Amino acid sequence: MTEPTALCDILVVTTTVATEAEARRLAQLVLQARLAACVQVEPITAYFRWQGALQEDRELRLVCKTVPRALHPLLALLRAQHPYALPQLATHALRGSSEYADWVDAQVAHATVLA
Repeated sequence: MTEPTALCDILVVTTTVATEAEARRLAQLVLQARLAACVQVEPITAYFRWQGALQEDRELRLVCKTVPRALHPLLALLRAQHPYALPQLATHALRGSSEYADWVDAQVAHATVLA
């Protein structure tokens, strides 16, 4: 019997935007700064209360795979570049295969810090 693949921690940061152009712009900024290994974009429908009224909007969710050392610079970049007045910035830890976690780590190894 073979040993199961070791599981390692990676972080996922999610945010949402209204248009494909905004999603593409943020994804490219994150990847160019090497603050995430990958950004996935998913279409969603959001239901929420905003300024006292119920809302229903089509949005795009950006899912950024990163490592702990890049978390604060990634959040800072997203806050600075986000088109929303109050962007969703949610973070959670995942357990991934050691091979995938190593790849994520290698992609953000030379992350640049943006002013």
